[in-house]
Amino acid sequence: MEVCVDSVESAVNAEKGGAMRVELCASLIEGGTTPTPGMLQTIKESTNIPVFCMIRPRGGDFLFTTEEFQVMKSDLQILKQYGADGLVIGILRRDGTVDAAKCRELIELARPLPVTFHRAFDMACNWAQALEDVIELGCERLLTSGQDSSALEGLPLIAKLIKMAKGRITIVPAGGINERNLERILEATKVKEFHCSARSTHNSEMEYRNSVLTMGGVLSPPEFSTKIADTSKISHLVKAFKEFRQ
Repeated sequence: MEVCVDSVESAVNAEKGGAMRVELCASLIEGGTTPTPGMLQTIKESTNIPVFCMIRPRGGDFLFTTEEFQVMKSDLQILKQYGADGLVIGILRRDGTVDAAKCRELIELARPLPVTFHRAFDMACNWAQALEDVIELGCERLLTSGQDSSALEGLPLIAKLIKMAKGRITIVPAGGINERNLERILEATKVKEFHCSARSTHNSEMEYRNSVLTMGGVLSPPEFSTKIADTSKISHLVKAFKEFRQ
């Protein structure tokens, strides 16, 4: 089980719950962006499980400018120096195909660390060709909801991807996985790994609260609560996964 996290507390809880790895991001409300070196460093000091880092300079689409790509290369090298155990990338061209040239540059910078191709795949125009492109790039894992709103909804395509991949890459279902649907996803796919956030809401400890404004724009999370990985949810998911695999 890989847990996506955007805080030290979530990473610590993921390890306590039995997760085998965390994917470290900033701004999960935007689907995850590049985390800070300070966040990575503190998590590495606080946990003993592998930390894979997202390389994504902003939310929105996966078509990046020359300047944004330079940011990605710089961030990757910095996070690698700070102890990242793996990197998570994904770049598309404007026509919805995988930008293999740019991805290859990032992968070469990332080596010898493992590389996951993230859910940019779910925005690709031709899933079969995108799968072959990602495999040819040498990515170890592909994170996907089966190009649907959740892994449960995308099960038919996830099953096809696993069949087409023929063991050349690890397909990792992601998107809306929880205790209620994990068993169904495992039965349909027989996957060896899955990805989820398993979060719950924690209220802020602030006593004084200015309720007339928020610090975000149109896409603004609640000002006085945060989403934190839930140790209990994670442990239940890990237990269910292990029982299914027996």
